[in-house]
Amino acid sequence: MVVHIYGLPVDMDPILHLADQYGLAVIEDAAELIGGTYNDKVCGSFGTISTFSFYPNKHITTGEGGMVVTNDFALAERCRSLRNLCFQPKKRFVHDELGWNYRMTNLQAALGLAQLERLEEVLQRKREIGFIYQSLLSHHQSIALPIDHTNYALNLYWVFGVVLQHNQTPADVVMEHLAKAGIGTRPFFYPLHQQPVLLESGVLQQQSLPVSEHLAQSGFYLPSGIAITNHQINRSADALLEVINTL
Repeated sequence: MVVHIYGLPVDMDPILHLADQYGLAVIEDAAELIGGTYNDKVCGSFGTISTFSFYPNKHITTGEGGMVVTNDFALAERCRSLRNLCFQPKKRFVHDELGWNYRMTNLQAALGLAQLERLEEVLQRKREIGFIYQSLLSHHQSIALPIDHTNYALNLYWVFGVVLQHNQTPADVVMEHLAKAGIGTRPFFYPLHQQPVLLESGVLQQQSLPVSEHLAQSGFYLPSGIAITNHQINRSADALLEVINTL
């Protein structure tokens, strides 16, 4: 299972080689790479099954919901059945399996399709936002910035994440100071191996994964919705630098 995250895709070739070598299925989470590409091939087209999210912070949103795509006709029919309570074609109210009510409404679909028509405009603006933040913050050695590109992809800047370096003040303290200045931020994802519910259930045991722990403690992302103005981007960057220099 691969998860494209924060605007850059996973390096897919080694994953696909491994899957082919051992006969494995690939589940591709492309929720944060809607419109993105890997070596000029669209993200979401690599998996045996690929998933997209249309949550409000994604490049295309229907309020909630998402989409599953596959080239496997049997898997597609299986997904259609599970998302629709496993109704049988000829015995609608007789159920051999448990399914879910995951149907998307026509209103939600219309909202998503309308946004799909302007996806390129959205992606262009997200990269512009990323470029501006890069130019404003790249000179500060205490902040690690996103990679703008790799040899196989451009960063779409789904969000603009920063990581505080050199054992500075924890991210949550910096975020609190930014909030007082009127700048909204969001933390990075919390490490899976430290999730209380998984530890308490015994699914995971206590272990040390220092890279994940460092990112969770020191990383957060700045305002980068497509409605943000260049003036607001400058204000957010200035506020961040002022807080870091003060602390």
